[in-house]
Amino acid sequence: MKRTILLTFAILAFVMPTWAASHIYRGNSTYTSDILYTWDGRYLYRGNSTYSSDILLTWDGKYVYNGRSTYSSDIVVSWDGRYVYQGRSSYSSDILITWDGKYIYEGRGTYSKDILYTVTDGHLYRGRSTYTSDILYTIGGKVPVPVLLMVM
Repeated sequence: MKRTILLTFAILAFVMPTWAASHIYRGNSTYTSDILYTWDGRYLYRGNSTYSSDILLTWDGKYVYNGRSTYSSDIVVSWDGRYVYQGRSSYSSDILITWDGKYIYEGRGTYSKDILYTVTDGHLYRGRSTYTSDILYTIGGKVPVPVLLMVM
């Protein structure tokens, strides 16, 4: 009997998602009342919701789509791991932001004057700052940079 129960839990742990939904909070907060968005790895929802009617964006690993759609006409931005492009483009003239693992730069720039945001320690800061007063969002979990860009 113990083996059956253990085997059942092992199978459930393998089959079920291993992570819970992530939240994006207003400012330096993790209060439920400050949840702006919920991220489940594919969809970005409004507030603390996972109802399909509250889906704002869909992510497939390369493209961010409006709403629940995955039609090419609904692509908002594209991602190649370093650059976020406008729409479905991959032209350098359509680069919206550059990501280096810590900083989000405007366009294709990588100079300190081009830094729009800093992402570190579960926070998104305004500019090149890590001051508490410059925290725009607290990110409870992993959220892809292109999705973060869409909530800014």
